[in-house]
Order: sequence, then C-alpha cells, then structure tokens
Amino acid sequence: MSRRDSAAGTDRIAAASPPFISARDVKKVYAVGEQSVTALDGVSLDVAAGEFVAIMGSSGSGKSTFMNLAGALDVPTSGTLSVDGLSLGTLSPDELAHFRNRTVGFVFQQFNLLPRTTALKQVMLPLVYADPLPEDPEGLARTKLESVGLGGRLDHLPSQLSGGQQQRVAIARALVNNPKVLLADEPTGALDSKTSEDIMRLFAELNRKGITVLVVTHEADIASWARRRVLFRDGRVIDDARQSPHGEGGPS
Repeated sequence: MSRRDSAAGTDRIAAASPPFISARDVKKVYAVGEQSVTALDGVSLDVAAGEFVAIMGSSGSGKSTFMNLAGALDVPTSGTLSVDGLSLGTLSPDELAHFRNRTVGFVFQQFNLLPRTTALKQVMLPLVYADPLPEDPEGLARTKLESVGLGGRLDHLPSQLSGGQQQRVAIARALVNNPKVLLADEPTGALDSKTSEDIMRLFAELNRKGITVLVVTHEADIASWARRRVLFRDGRVIDDARQSPHGEGGPS
C-alpha cells in the first residue's frame, strides 16, 4: 500500500469515528477596558484523532485563541468545545488542569525553559503533577530526551544549548506525560530555516506514531508539513483543505 493510499484509508477511518476535537459555534470575547473584543466569532471545526493540522492566519485572526481553547488554557464565551469526549466548558478548574496534564502537550515559540535547570530536570517538571506518578520519573524523562535526539545533553543548561536543542527539550517536556495531542504555537518562530525543518520533521514523525498534532503558524513552508490546512480570518474559519504534506508529493 502506498503512503497516499494509507493516508486515504486513515481519512476514511477518521471520518467514521467521533472527532477528537469538536467545536460548535465557538465564540470568545475579551473585555479590554470598557470595550469587548471578539477573538473567535462562531467557529465550528472538527479534528480527528491522529490528524496533523496547520492552523494559519494573520496576527489577530483567532488561530492562537482557538489553540488555547483546545488546550483548556481558556474556555469559550459561548458555543461548545469538546476534546477527547470531554466538554471543556463543563469542567471545574481542577478538572481542566487534570485534563491538560493527561491529554495535552504544549510547545510555544519561546521555549519557556528555566535558566538554571538541566534538560533532564526540565522534562521531569510535568511529572510532579502526574497522577499516578511514574515509577521512574528520571528514566522516563531520559527516554523522552533520547527520542528527540538529546540523549547526550541531559545535564546541559539552556545557555549551553542551541535554539533548536532548546525547542527539542521543550518538545520532550511536552511528551513526557504521553499526551494524545500536541499543540504547537509558532514553534519555529525563533528558529532559522534549517532548524525549523528539523523540528517539523520531528512533528511529522510524532504524528506518524499516532499523536494528533496542531501547529499554529503564519508561514506557508511550515504549514506544508501538515495533511490539512485551516485558515482563520477575523475570528472565523474561511478555508479548510486537505493537502499532500511535505515529503509526500507536497511542497519541497
């Protein structure tokens, strides 16, 4: 079976299964002084388990707001949003925190690493809140760092690592609790083009292993790695299209 046939088969299976992320008429309104700013204006969008989706749009389009809602960092003003069968708007703050820890891995443009903490300790941090606590937290963190190519950098501080290596530490940290979905907001924004390609290749590999991946970006070359591209403008979805990803007949 070719990769294209395999991808088509995956799409058919996904279509027959409940969506992993399901948004219906989602609105998000922020109060800014005495004014109200609408960040999302009636978004309806489904993402199947195992998809690799690029969410695009200019600054202020609502793409990062949608990612924050999908990751339970915020809740909708109205509408419904469910992830992995849970309606996020009905969960308590403690339940949302538990959901984030068990289901979601976050990667951001700024690596958000602690300056005086080694790579190994950085990756172990989310395990403090794990329930149940793994039997060997250090061994698990080491395994995740090895999986992103940093087995020889366990004791390095952020200042001793390149930008790409720091982002790999952040990715290992996002993966340490074995999340079902990886949410990445402009993950290559602080990296050069070669390092950006390395990071996107890593995301594609993680997706092939079954992790649902959503990447927020405004760069077409980064979006070309995904199998689906969703375009936001003025808080709404204006385009949603399948594509052949980078390396499989898509853009080179």
